[in-house]
Amino acid sequence: MKTNKESVVKLSILVEVAHPVVRMPVVDGDGRVYYFPGVGGITYNFGLGDNAFKMHGDHIEPDVSAKNKDKDINPTCMALACIGNKATVVSGDGKGMEGYVIGKHGGIDHVLIWVPDKEKLAIGDKIQIKAWGQGLELVDFPEVKIFNIDPELFEKIPIKVQKKKLHVPVTAIVPSHLTGSGIGAGNPAATDYDMNTLDKEEIRKYKLDEVRIGDLVAISDHYNGYGAGGYKGGAVSIGIVVHSDCFKTGHGPGMVIIMTSKEGNIVPVIDKESNIKNYLGI
Repeated sequence: MKTNKESVVKLSILVEVAHPVVRMPVVDGDGRVYYFPGVGGITYNFGLGDNAFKMHGDHIEPDVSAKNKDKDINPTCMALACIGNKATVVSGDGKGMEGYVIGKHGGIDHVLIWVPDKEKLAIGDKIQIKAWGQGLELVDFPEVKIFNIDPELFEKIPIKVQKKKLHVPVTAIVPSHLTGSGIGAGNPAATDYDMNTLDKEEIRKYKLDEVRIGDLVAISDHYNGYGAGGYKGGAVSIGIVVHSDCFKTGHGPGMVIIMTSKEGNIVPVIDKESNIKNYLGI
């Protein structure tokens, strides 16, 4: 597949390890109340490749959560950071350590980062990201829009072109009726949206309870070309799972969109190994 990657702008952005934030109590769809951790911080026992339903918490973010404290600059960091971007720690005991952006979480507006040794980090450590990917286009498939993914990572996904369609490996297919919070957001390049996991039987039916952080998943009948999660019959979007399940009604594991087409040009193919952890060689 031909892309325009040589002309896609690569910029530096700066974030720092964010302090955890809790939203207590959390009330689930059956009225049960929970008091447990939420987003942010360095999550020592949850990270890239882990099952998204592993943790007992509220939208638990994997590995390292980061943001720019300047509220005017952080939206830029959210928009420009792309999954697979190289991230380098530039302060603290972990200075010089290199990792990758593995997601971003709208609402709290955290960029999520994997590093090889979380123990070396502290709250407030600064991380510089080589933001590269927004503006990536497929030359021969102009109707397919690409967002939120580093061009080099995109090239590592074993997408096959067959009969003028893109066959994309995914671990699961999320039907449109099992989508939730985040739908309607205006900028698909700066947010995620959730699976709706209130109905556990439906979640198990589609094997969505098996998804892991970093998995590629397809969302059927959803077009994300000009906003997040618009229903469109026959459309297909490809997302990457970026945070854990949540007990709140209408919420669940978050998905950052990397590809979308309303013309039926994307064909999801089940491959249980389709995870960015494998494509990045981690």
